[in-house]
Amino acid sequence: MIFNSIRDLCLPLRICAVTDGSITYLLEAIFKGDVEVQTITQKVVKADEEAAKLLKIKREEPVNHREVTLAINNRVYVFAKSLSPINRMPPQMREELMQADIPIGKILRSNRLETRRDLLEIERTRTPQHFPCETLSRKYVIIHNDEILLWINEIFPIDDRWNPD
Repeated sequence: MIFNSIRDLCLPLRICAVTDGSITYLLEAIFKGDVEVQTITQKVVKADEEAAKLLKIKREEPVNHREVTLAINNRVYVFAKSLSPINRMPPQMREELMQADIPIGKILRSNRLETRRDLLEIERTRTPQHFPCETLSRKYVIIHNDEILLWINEIFPIDDRWNPD
């Protein structure tokens, strides 16, 4: 059961783990600041077998691969990786996603896209390349017009930065 692995986490992190809404807006509400997106990598690649399966597209179709961190006041709260099939993105969304450090939640809102998030997996892990502590990883898809618009993996550090005051 998903909740067994997160029940001992602090409330803000538990909420982030299970939300089907925007992490950006939750972070801004919890920490009373604007989320700063720092792009680590942004590139268009051809879908390999794994990406094609995750996104339910054909192999070799163009996919936007993006890795970012989300921070408030220079403190990183999330590492996020996203995959999105280029051919499914509305043109304005594609431009914003590929050319600017804008959070996905804000891109979806500014483009007035009706979407839903389907949570696929939540697990506790250790990902030393992102954070020097235990982490919480969640994977989900954002659906638009009954098709996967984005596959996202967010990684949160499990430490004292989640105490907002």
